[in-house]
Formats: sequence, structure tokens, C-alpha cells
Amino acid sequence: MSTYIYAITPAEHPLRLEGLQGVGKDGSELRTVSTPTLSAVVSTAPEGLRAKRRDLAAHEAVLEQLMADGAVLPMRFGLVGPDDDAVVQALEENVGVYTERLKELDGRLEYNLKVSREEEDLLREIITTDDQVRQLNEQTRAQPDAHDAKVRLGELISQRVKTQESADSESIVHRLAGHAVGSSAADPTTSHFMNVSFLVERDKAAAFSEAVHQDAEQRGDAYTYYLHGPLPAYSFV
Repeated sequence: MSTYIYAITPAEHPLRLEGLQGVGKDGSELRTVSTPTLSAVVSTAPEGLRAKRRDLAAHEAVLEQLMADGAVLPMRFGLVGPDDDAVVQALEENVGVYTERLKELDGRLEYNLKVSREEEDLLREIITTDDQVRQLNEQTRAQPDAHDAKVRLGELISQRVKTQESADSESIVHRLAGHAVGSSAADPTTSHFMNVSFLVERDKAAAFSEAVHQDAEQRGDAYTYYLHGPLPAYSFV
């Protein structure tokens, strides 16, 4: 049977898995495979595994339990190896890389920050501060049939929106950088212009959260901050 892999830990990491079940319709039994240096938390991979809510929740529950006791290398949902022996072989062949990454994550947690901004507020800023946009906007209002001007205005606003959102994102990351060990940007979502994960010292998590809150307060009500964490450090593995 194939082996489903949840996470890699140091061999001495506490493996408190009581009360947890793995992925699969009936909840597979969790176990570990180990080398003298590393361990992997695994289970038997069920047939036809899909990203159903129950299985995603089971995967995350295992990671959360392991994270509570120290650094882990979290695996993405759905990672499957041929069998336990193949997992052991991977641990042996990559012991240097895995050990180094675990040291980098020791005592640190990932937090994800997404930020959105009210569209009207952003457009108002662009129209009032950009002369070219303002002139084209006035022209299209005075000449409703000026099709070419409307097209140019739409293209220009789109460019300015991307530029401003990028600037806002860089500014927020810069302001929070002193409270984090590192950051990793992901693609924006349809609702959020900023989607960045931060690696934060475990004992400085409260200070980081407060820094996010203060930045949100300074930005004003047009901005909405969504802070999630602590999370498995997918962005830094």
C-alpha cells in the first residue's frame, strides 16, 4: 500500500498523536517511520484520495498538533510515497537539507496577511492625484461619445491601480519587516491586493500581531487586514 506523508520532524520531536486520525473515509491510523536523525508522520494512503473537507481537516489537525511541540516540515495535502521504505530512503538521502530547514524553522511560526482596499477609495486617490487620469476623466465626462478616450482612460486606470497596490503592499511589508524573520509573497487574490506570509519568532507573535493591528489603524477604514496564523510553514519550506 502507498504511504501518505504529513510531516517531517527531528527524531527527538514529541509525537503526540493520540486521538488523531489520518486522511481517508474512516480515518487512517497514524504511525511514524524514522531514521536516527529524522521522523516522518505517515499513514496508509486511501484509494482515490481527494481534497474533501474531512481529509483536509485531518491533515491540518496532525500538523497543528506537531507544531505545538516544535519545528516541523509540513507536507502539502496529497503527498504520497510508494511505501514506508521509500519514505525512509528519502529521509536518509535528504537528511542534510531537511535538518537545515528544521533548524531555520525552530521556534518560528508562519502568519499569512491578506489586505484589501475599497475600490472607490483607490479610484478617488488615483483621479485626484494623477493629472493624466484626471484630464482624461474630465474629457470623457464632457464628451460621452469619445470612445478612444474612454479606452485610454480604462487602460491607464488599470495600470495605476496595479502600481498603487504594489506600492501599498511593499510599504506594508517594509513596516512589518522588523517584526518578522522573513516574508514570502504569493499571488494576490481576486479580493486582496496583498497576500504575504511572514515567518515570526514564536515568542514575538503577539508583538507581530500588534504591529499588524497598528498598521491597519494607520491605513484607515478603506483598508481591511486579514491575519491568519499560526500556520504550518508551507511558504518557507
